[in-house]
Amino acid sequence: MSESRQELWLIRHGETEWSAAKRHTGRTDIPLTPMGERQAVELSQTLAGRRFSLVLCSPLHRARQTCELAGYGVVATLAEGLLEWDYGIYEGRTTEEMRREDPGWSIWNTSVPRGESLEQVGCRAQGVIDQILKAKGDVILFAHAHILRILTACWLGLPPEAGRLFVLRTASISVLGYERDTRVITQWNVSHEGEDGSSC
Repeated sequence: MSESRQELWLIRHGETEWSAAKRHTGRTDIPLTPMGERQAVELSQTLAGRRFSLVLCSPLHRARQTCELAGYGVVATLAEGLLEWDYGIYEGRTTEEMRREDPGWSIWNTSVPRGESLEQVGCRAQGVIDQILKAKGDVILFAHAHILRILTACWLGLPPEAGRLFVLRTASISVLGYERDTRVITQWNVSHEGEDGSSC
């Protein structure tokens, strides 16, 4: 398969208690809720056993659980580059909480004490892309909202902070690919009707 026809499928993990509450969930290793488990099983029906040349999954439990319930656990390779952003002192907090202390606060335009900078996350995302480009066919990733949003920005040749423009719902499917030689988004944030978007 030529590079111009390669597709990259992005799967955000199913719902967790913290994603439902819109808490920044970086390295806190929490499981899916029962709703999140149902979402992951529904992903297996949507994907219908589609085969990929490479399946990469974040090592965190919520991503692994989604990957397994979606039917790809046996063939998945754990990828440290797909870990969610390390939010440091902002772990577990919501944007609304932070804005009561600092109006206008956003994870996208602040330093992250005891965590990762946006640039560091962008470097990790680019490393994943470099690995993907070596694959001989389509690739699927099971990971988290912010790392996948930043990876999308990098795929499109945009700076990492452009990830703020790409919202991802839990258990959503997005597809990146090519139009001729240009990297593009071919499908974005497809999930079951009524699911609420979340930033973490």
